[in-house]
Amino acid sequence: MSGSFCDTNVLLYLLSQDQAKAAIAERLLTTRLVISVQVLNEFAHVARRKSLRTWPEIVDMLDKLRALTDLRPLTLETHLVGIGIVGRHQFNLYDAMIVAAALEAGCDTLYSEDMQHGQMIEGRLRIANPFV
Repeated sequence: MSGSFCDTNVLLYLLSQDQAKAAIAERLLTTRLVISVQVLNEFAHVARRKSLRTWPEIVDMLDKLRALTDLRPLTLETHLVGIGIVGRHQFNLYDAMIVAAALEAGCDTLYSEDMQHGQMIEGRLRIANPFV
């Protein structure tokens, strides 16, 4: 499968006052992005702690994200691949787990604002900052 995986930091713009970046995040959602359960968890955490959303609002947003994306589980294999990525590419642990999930899903693009735009991972996954 080729496709695009999306990091949490891009989807969090759906909650922001930055209309331009929110519009880009919304547009990306129309392409049937791939995300992992980790992305849902991180989204809920930030929506609650930083955006001060209520739990019913968060549950509604998570329902919508699940409906609009191809959701991938967290597995032991994802963890093991991610640990290897930490060692080879010096990512922090959570970013490495996102990269691992994208690789396992067979994606060719990973949208992220936090990682190096244009970087190739394992020769088959390109990091792309959708806001540049």
